[in-house]
Amino acid sequence: MIAKEGVALSEDDIVLLRMLASGLPIEAIARRLGLSERTVRRRMRAVCDQLGFRTPIEAVVWAARQGLV
Repeated sequence: MIAKEGVALSEDDIVLLRMLASGLPIEAIARRLGLSERTVRRRMRAVCDQLGFRTPIEAVVWAARQGLV
């Protein structure tokens, strides 16, 4: 599992990954961020696409290995 090189995540992306890593469900993340569940899912998909991963779990594992979460 290797992320695309040169990808810069925004602070919002990192916050989202941290919340997922902490085990929060999408519903709770949406509530805390004041977003709809659909928007949270869309943003997570965008992060995965940006990094070149198929699942949010891969993105969270990668972020943990990078020391971001």
